Amino acid sequence: MERATVTVNGVVQSVGFRPFVYRTAVDLGLQGTVRNRGDAGVLVELEGDPDDIDAFLAELRENDPPLARVERVETDREPADEPSFSTFGIVASAASEGGGGTIPPDTAMCEACVADMRDPDSRYHDYWATGCVDCGPRFTIVESVPYDRPTTSMAAFPLCEDCREEYEDPTDRRYHAQAIACPDCGPTLRYLPGELVGTIDGSNTAPPAEGRDPFPDRRGSRGASGSDDPIREAATALADGDVVVVKGIGGAHIACDGTNPEAVARLRDRTDRTGKPFAVMAPDVESVESIAAPTPAERRSLTSPRRPILLLDRRAESRLAADVTPGLHTVGVMLPYSGVHHLLFDHVDVPLVMTSANLPGQPMLTHNDAIAAGLRDVADGFLLHDRRIVARCDDSVARFVDGERRLVRRSRGFTPSSVPISDAGEAHVLGLGPELDVVGGVLADGECHLTQYVGDVDTLETFEQLTTAVDHLLDITGRDRPGIVAHDAHPAFRTTEYARRLADDDASPVERTVAVQHHHAHAASVLAEHDRRGAIAITVDGVGYGPDGTVWGGEVLDATRAAYERVGGLAPVPMPGGDRATRYPARMLAGLLAHREDLETLLEAHATFPNGSEERRLVRQQLAAGVNTPTTTSAGRFLDAVSALVGVCDERTYEGEPAMRLEALATRGTPRSVEPPSATADGRRVLDTPRLLDRLLELAEGSSRADVAATAQDTLARGLA
Repeated sequence: MERATVTVNGVVQSVGFRPFVYRTAVDLGLQGTVRNRGDAGVLVELEGDPDDIDAFLAELRENDPPLARVERVETDREPADEPSFSTFGIVASAASEGGGGTIPPDTAMCEACVADMRDPDSRYHDYWATGCVDCGPRFTIVESVPYDRPTTSMAAFPLCEDCREEYEDPTDRRYHAQAIACPDCGPTLRYLPGELVGTIDGSNTAPPAEGRDPFPDRRGSRGASGSDDPIREAATALADGDVVVVKGIGGAHIACDGTNPEAVARLRDRTDRTGKPFAVMAPDVESVESIAAPTPAERRSLTSPRRPILLLDRRAESRLAADVTPGLHTVGVMLPYSGVHHLLFDHVDVPLVMTSANLPGQPMLTHNDAIAAGLRDVADGFLLHDRRIVARCDDSVARFVDGERRLVRRSRGFTPSSVPISDAGEAHVLGLGPELDVVGGVLADGECHLTQYVGDVDTLETFEQLTTAVDHLLDITGRDRPGIVAHDAHPAFRTTEYARRLADDDASPVERTVAVQHHHAHAASVLAEHDRRGAIAITVDGVGYGPDGTVWGGEVLDATRAAYERVGGLAPVPMPGGDRATRYPARMLAGLLAHREDLETLLEAHATFPNGSEERRLVRQQLAAGVNTPTTTSAGRFLDAVSALVGVCDERTYEGEPAMRLEALATRGTPRSVEPPSATADGRRVLDTPRLLDRLLELAEGSSRADVAATAQDTLARGLA
């Protein structure tokens, strides 16, 4: 007989791993115990025949549950004369003893739970918050490890006798599913009409620290109109063209009928999102195919447990309102992933706009009082529940390129899964990111754990969301705060200032900070992700602070993970008006044409300025005098200029709009053969974008706008490569 102590790390809590261990051990006739550890790992103690222990370990590595990911298995085996166990059992969780693991991400409701919800004979019939070990919220409800019900927001909902029986049965798929709930004991759902919310005192917007998330009117679960069917009330409002807030797993959406132009226009007007593309949620794949053209691989991604928003080519003719994605050839589509969504589409047969429920420059709203107070002038109704959201988590966004999925935004369905980093050694580092499109990260034991998508942290509220996300990540991975903090090299970013504060705080464990040049960070992250030592990296990004004090953008770097040399890129060009040139593409067109003697004539013919001829004159004066005219090598600014040239965007109303509209136009064109012009800047070979714009001006005389757009993109790519 042998005794074995097995420590398993990875995604092994709240994924049915302990029941899997239990069944495997019992089937092999082994005795012992399995328990969760406080570091998000699992500890197994075994006794039995050595061959049976070998078979157990093989099963552990090869046939673990669908949502589990075994990253490391440590085994200590020794002979045993006397047995210590007579049976095999699942025992209470243990405190952390070192090591590390990961709480699984939130996943879409599985087919079995959807079937329960659909079954009139099931006690879960029409109940929105059912779940099991194979699906549902994890990351957004857990506060700390080990992942047990008392450490989640479900602790506020004591189990009824029936749920308790399933929760404690190792053969049941709801065994220790911490989000298990039913209509008798679980979270409740309410629909509040906008006129009711408008009468509620909105001064209390602080999130609840524990317990349930109370409804804004502090009433019970019955609907305000007397109905006990809040789903139907919300569906009726949507069918009538109303704007409805729908609270989900990791936050809330603002929804409307995506086929109703008036409803979409109303949502845009109330949210002041004049041109930003909206994502839509479709009832099923067949509905998706009526508005877009997904490939087989894209269909598989849409229906996967992660359920990202997928950017798909939009059909020219569809019932979707044109203003859902104005001026674009793509549409972001997702399928229902929570019980609320599935039940809502029992009464709605059209795609719904689902856009993030946040105020301008603010994080997404997650708790009921703040949702009601912040969106009372936006929504006509509110579909809310009283389960507290511990960690807000936006939808992930993905796009397929050359047949492979590429993440545009990594959040729900992926966070907090780690990314393995080879040769990281014992490095223990907190990464804070730059100031736009921020995600925090913690590197430890060769694994990089990433926070959910935070977004821009240029306001106090959004920056606090970053620090909260980092603290939550440390809590649920059982990690200590790292002694090293990496931050963007830009001296004025909030993340840079925060890193300095941590290092200067005597109570903080941070010993030093490391400033990382923005474009090198992009290159090094790709090298690490793909386990490469070095490469020539084309880093095409909007803004990065260069060590020479200039704004870098489209760069070619000879990079390793630790160092880099700037060996190429785009030619530096002036940005008349500085930040104003990032908003109005005509200014960048003027900057790229500043070398031309016929500048005035060209601007009059091709550029639209918000203040007409007077602004055009001022821009020329700025360029001539070099006043408030920093230089940039940004590829985005070059594409902005081309968007002004072909007339697709006069003002940027959301990040990346000029380039996105230009891309949409380019899909209808054919690239013409243009040799990328080159020049020399500070001893390095660069793509001469002013001369390239000269070529595009010549091309515009006898070619379509779409061909000019396609040629600009093609030549830019070839010039950088």
